[in-house]
Amino acid sequence: MMNKIYPLEWFDSLITQTLNINNPLLKKFSKQDFIIISEHIEKESKNIQNALKKEIFLLRKKREVRLQVRKYHSTIVYLLDTVIENQKTIFQDTSELSIVFNLLRSKLEEILSLVENRFLSYLSLDERVPITYLMLSRNELEMKLRKLSTKASESSIILKIIIRNLSQFLKSFSGKKITYRQLLYQKELLKGIKNIGCINDEIIFSEIDKVLIEKNFNSAEYVDYIIEQINSELETEPLAHRITKLLFFQKEFDRIYSNEKVSFDPNRSNIKNVVENWFVQEINYLNKKLDIELKVEQEDVASIKFSGDSTDNKLECDLSADQIALILRAADESRIVKARSMNHFFKMIVPYLSTPFKRELSYQSVRSKSYNAEERDKDIAVQTLERLIKKINSY
Repeated sequence: MMNKIYPLEWFDSLITQTLNINNPLLKKFSKQDFIIISEHIEKESKNIQNALKKEIFLLRKKREVRLQVRKYHSTIVYLLDTVIENQKTIFQDTSELSIVFNLLRSKLEEILSLVENRFLSYLSLDERVPITYLMLSRNELEMKLRKLSTKASESSIILKIIIRNLSQFLKSFSGKKITYRQLLYQKELLKGIKNIGCINDEIIFSEIDKVLIEKNFNSAEYVDYIIEQINSELETEPLAHRITKLLFFQKEFDRIYSNEKVSFDPNRSNIKNVVENWFVQEINYLNKKLDIELKVEQEDVASIKFSGDSTDNKLECDLSADQIALILRAADESRIVKARSMNHFFKMIVPYLSTPFKRELSYQSVRSKSYNAEERDKDIAVQTLERLIKKINSY
């Protein structure tokens, strides 16, 4: 009968002594002996589960519950690993002994599952995951990753990053100690992604980004991806607009919650800290750059005033300010003209131009018009350039 003080006593004795592969008496066991042992394993498994639930629920203090749960959990893990180690030496998979070991594994996994499901909050998440449970979890995660791979379109960079990083984690199963904390993180991450409907990673801080930031998916590859996406949104903007847009992205990022108690890579800083630090550094850099450009502009304006009024030197263009803006922007972005910046290029050219309808043109106004072109102005600008091409061909 089972000892009330130690519910696992019979299982412990059976695994470590009776069925120990070094036990010389093991070879003398008959088929009937193994049948009796198997029947008793079934019976004792139910008794253990009932006894554990009764004993733990009778405890009043949280500290006592925590100690008892962790004690039983570590003992079950130890017994499970012992069974697996013993099985490695058995080559006849159809033998009665092998059948008994398989039954023992199954029942120990049931008891372990009971403890983990009922009393997870009392367990230490830094405990090592038992081998069998790890194998089952690996199969489960691999199946979910395969489903995720079918969901990832060729343009879905985020999903590819997730799949690459989680696949790398699965490869490490056989090479190092895996804890419940690590395993639980992978499961929770995939669960969060699964709950997202349409995945659109063309939007900065989309729904999938919010899940990854909340789960502190601090993979170096993903952090680099976020920064690259923000930079791609800023590259065509004038410097002042770039700073404004960057401040907006920073505000949006600050609003996203990130759980500091979990992380994909415990050896790396929280994703919020890394990206926030990048925002601060980038904004400081752009502000300094803007200050320098403004000083240069002031010096250039002073130089123009000193050299005399440019009114008498203006060239009249048979184009509107919008059409001039388009041609000048195209010249700058195609690098036909190499200036310090587009702002500087417009400032040096526009004061010397006029239109049939406007004598004085503001370079700031003309530059801003280049970003809001109408189709009619585009057509006229293209026709003007085609006239130039024809003229050059006639030479």
